Amino acid sequence: MGAFDFLFKRPKPKAQVNGYFQMLDGYTPIFTSYDGGVYEMELTRSCIHAFANHCSKLLPSVQGADLHKIQPLLDGRPNPFMTSAQFAYKAATIYEAKNTCFIIPVLDELDRLVGYYPANPAQTEIVDVKGEPWLRYRFKNGKWAAIELARCGVVSKYLYNSDIIGENNQALLPTLQLLNTQNQGIAEGIKNSASFRFMATIGNLTKKEDMKKERKSWVDDNLGPDAGGLALFPHNYTNVQQIQSTAKIVDPEQMNLIQTRVLNYFGCNEDVLQNKVNGDAWAAYYEGKIEPFALQLSQAMTVMTYTEQERKRGNAIVWSANRLQYMTNTNKLQVSSQMFDRGLMSTNMIMDIWNLPHITDGTGDKRYIRKEYIEITQLDQVAKLQAELQAAQAALNASKPTPDPDDKEENHDTGNQEQTEE
Repeated sequence: MGAFDFLFKRPKPKAQVNGYFQMLDGYTPIFTSYDGGVYEMELTRSCIHAFANHCSKLLPSVQGADLHKIQPLLDGRPNPFMTSAQFAYKAATIYEAKNTCFIIPVLDELDRLVGYYPANPAQTEIVDVKGEPWLRYRFKNGKWAAIELARCGVVSKYLYNSDIIGENNQALLPTLQLLNTQNQGIAEGIKNSASFRFMATIGNLTKKEDMKKERKSWVDDNLGPDAGGLALFPHNYTNVQQIQSTAKIVDPEQMNLIQTRVLNYFGCNEDVLQNKVNGDAWAAYYEGKIEPFALQLSQAMTVMTYTEQERKRGNAIVWSANRLQYMTNTNKLQVSSQMFDRGLMSTNMIMDIWNLPHITDGTGDKRYIRKEYIEITQLDQVAKLQAELQAAQAALNASKPTPDPDDKEENHDTGNQEQTEE
């Protein structure tokens, strides 16, 4: 038993296939992977890797009751060959390189969902089986498998001709050809600049055969492995000159233009490729590139995992990332102080921002708030209590006896009289 049989134990449908499933747009639902070198070029692979590498840090979470024990599955091994991070990386790589990624359910002998696998088929067809669309896919080893399309997840981009499958990367082909020509030009320029060439005049030779023989003899004697690095010219050679070669490479502006075209196609930039992005730049890259993929992956896996009734009860699979970890230290400190004392974040949440371990004594999940803050809906009640307090204080002051000024004067005179008598 190979890996194919281990993952896809479910037998092929025995029902008769009634041709291709007819889509609303009339598009023939056949997807064939294009091996045009998108993942083979250095710059394009860097863009794909940077995107997939960030997607591998997405964290899966199950919302609602974990009916099918999905959370331990996603946290550990979505399939027998991949961890959660590897699953997200592989799905993002296929999605970015081929614009379509199929999430195939891994089923046990009782037809129960026990895993997910990001399939990278060489050819995929949507066929009609008794009026129901089935996904039939073939891998490069020639083996076929099939399953109901409703039980699969499809994550795709560049949707135009097909309602399910994204367009290929033919639009990038001219740029890839320019990129390949550029690399070849740089290599050839370096080779030519590193070679030694001479020109000279030689007399007493009139036949072409003699000139070819003389040229070959001089090259063997002076440029061969035993030449010793010293070129010698007989006396019959005159006007000896070395041909100076300079490397002819692509103009820097043209190189930047080609690179910019590739980066624009993949929605990437140099800071992302060189791991220098943070703060607002990272937030922009996340919202424009990673978040749409995470949203599609979440919805695709939710639909293929839960029934309609289960989804109505709030069950869902969500892939998300902690974007606050990519902020600068100054911004992290500001967010931590502002969000903590308002009760919006707990101590452990702040620890996550700073990549610190959680507090496990039970206080880490508590939230604190400054006492001068009050809920908006309670402002009227507080104002009423303050008015009642002021009224009670005024009544208390009014109930106290007021001292008589005459009593103070009599006491003062009596004291003086006593002092005089003494």
